[in-house]
Amino acid sequence: QVQLVESGGGLVQVGGSLRLACAASGPTFSNYYTGWFRQAPGKEREFVAAIRWSGSSTYYAESVKGRFAISRDAAKNTVYLQMNSLKPEDTAVYYCAAGYGLPITSWTGYKYWGQGTQVTVSS
Repeated sequence: QVQLVESGGGLVQVGGSLRLACAASGPTFSNYYTGWFRQAPGKEREFVAAIRWSGSSTYYAESVKGRFAISRDAAKNTVYLQMNSLKPEDTAVYYCAAGYGLPITSWTGYKYWGQGTQVTVSS
């Protein structure tokens, strides 16, 4: 059983930055992807970014390209989401997920989920 714990959320002003962390424990699979998704009130959960556990392939939603960066520290079994130039529309609960990523950009491609961390961008 893979367990995921997110941290790093909080309140930030427009244009600010936050770094989210997703610490994984339990069995790891080299062909798994770790994804970040977010869900705002009244909206569907949407894909933000993903990275493969082995290798360095990364994927981003168009809405965050150039502002967010996903990375991983294999020694710590942790995936990070660096969020820069934050906008009010980035406000949401951010979830970390792990799975085969079939497909990568859909929540249906991930089996394991963290509890979520709130990100609020104030104007």
